Amino acid sequence: MENYEINSKTMAIIPITDRVSHIIEEDDDFFINQNSFDIVDKSCRYFGSSYEGRHIGTISMLGISYKTPILVEETQNIITFPTLTPRDEKCCWIFLNQIEKYMKNDKSSRVKFKNGYELNLDISYGSLENQIYRSTMLDSIVRKRRK
Repeated sequence: MENYEINSKTMAIIPITDRVSHIIEEDDDFFINQNSFDIVDKSCRYFGSSYEGRHIGTISMLGISYKTPILVEETQNIITFPTLTPRDEKCCWIFLNQIEKYMKNDKSSRVKFKNGYELNLDISYGSLENQIYRSTMLDSIVRKRRK
């Protein structure tokens, strides 16, 4: 597959190489010939903005500029966050609306998604918790402004 648009069923985008990503959805998983950052950027563009535009929007709403969560699509509140610096080829993207819970796993973390799928991440529990907190704050601000 050459192109992929993030949707409400997207749970995670995991880089395999600098040109291949593993897409995990609620009821499917597959590989695509794009890097993870490009998938996020192209999906933002598909929904009428760009990664850079969404990044700037997050900075203005949250006042943070590093590893910002991204509102990919606003009508369905599709929010993703990076596990590392977004342009790092090892950066995974996790989707807030799909998380059921998260746990510490030695020096890394594990995310359990709403469908029961579990994913080990090479990110500290504290860093993951911070990313989820930031994403939740973005979600809250967007919902309040929509009303």
